[in-house]
Amino acid sequence: MPAVVHAMPWGFLLVEEQGDALTRVQYLLPEEREAVPAAGSSPLVREACAQLDAYFSGRLRCFDLPLSPRGTEFQSRVWEELGRIGWGRTRSYGEVARAVGSPGGARAVGMACNRNPLLIVVPCHRVVGADGSLVGFGEGLALKRRLLELERVLLPLEN
Repeated sequence: MPAVVHAMPWGFLLVEEQGDALTRVQYLLPEEREAVPAAGSSPLVREACAQLDAYFSGRLRCFDLPLSPRGTEFQSRVWEELGRIGWGRTRSYGEVARAVGSPGGARAVGMACNRNPLLIVVPCHRVVGADGSLVGFGEGLALKRRLLELERVLLPLEN
């Protein structure tokens, strides 16, 4: 199972492949980086890293990679819907819930976002509160804000 630790502007990402598809892009804290054993690279992992670099430099707005996230049927529907949220756009948890046929399921969408194994590539950071506020990001709101600012999303002023 090829996997590498890849540097990004605000830390590191674990990029992992299994069966010719990406299965994980996970944010790592500096102390977690050292605990990840080197598993080797592959053409797909190298391409994923190249696309992540292009995203962070503002040259890529849409990833083109084979993905195989593992989750429940509901999580998979949510993750597929997240992939439809374009670069520089946001949707609320409620809007995503309605789009996947679960009106009133905003909390369940939040949990599916929290379990997203393909950070950034499946853009859970583009899901915000109903009022546009930054809420619910498992990797921390500071990283969510940085990703949205990278995409030039206008964020509400903090009180």
